[in-house]
Amino acid sequence: MRRDLDNLVTQMHSGGITYTEAVREFKKRFILEVLAHHKGNQCKAAKELQMHRNTLSRTIAELEINPTEVRLWLKRPSRSERPVFEAKQASSRG
Repeated sequence: MRRDLDNLVTQMHSGGITYTEAVREFKKRFILEVLAHHKGNQCKAAKELQMHRNTLSRTIAELEINPTEVRLWLKRPSRSERPVFEAKQASSRG
């Protein structure tokens, strides 16, 4: 993992990404990952991130993260959007 991080930092620096942009993107992705892990539950995410719930809420707003989108992204797709497995298709054909 250390090597991956070193490569990423090198690529970002070479690509002209500023420190401020890099930190913002890291925060955003890290918080999205933790929120996804806790299915959008900000109280649980804040506890894992070791920050107050209000601080997380303010950070989410600053980073322009839409918590509703996180929850919607995690929801199970509707029946019409779910993939149909071949075994089911075969039994319905026969």
